[in-house]
Amino acid sequence: MSVIKQFQVTFDCAEPERLARFWCEVLGYVVPSPPSGFATWEEYDRSQAPEDRDSWFACVDPSGVGPRLYFQRVPEGKVVKNRVHLDVRVGTGLVGEERLAKLEAECARLLPLGAERVRLLYDGHDSCIVMQDIEGNEFCLD
Repeated sequence: MSVIKQFQVTFDCAEPERLARFWCEVLGYVVPSPPSGFATWEEYDRSQAPEDRDSWFACVDPSGVGPRLYFQRVPEGKVVKNRVHLDVRVGTGLVGEERLAKLEAECARLLPLGAERVRLLYDGHDSCIVMQDIEGNEFCLD
């Protein structure tokens, strides 16, 4: 039995580059270098057939530890709740009010980027904030 050593998370979306750049800000990820032979991503995009331009974009963890995020343009919009979502782990090891304060601070940072707060789940000990990215995909601050 083989073991998978790497994986990427793929998002269907309307605007791949815009959504990728949002997630770069959320996670501290970066846009990788353009393909060999191209000075910029814009130059690469212009080399593509018109129907393929702006059809995908990606971002990566600069430390190489986290998965690559891949964003692909699809014609249909988001209709229902995600079956899979990202938990952005900002409160690891914290509990109670200290954890809640850390989550609220991260929520406040993401709102100006276009994220939307959906609801707070808090039982006095554990907490998470359910959010949506700029295309309505759910994620949690955990």
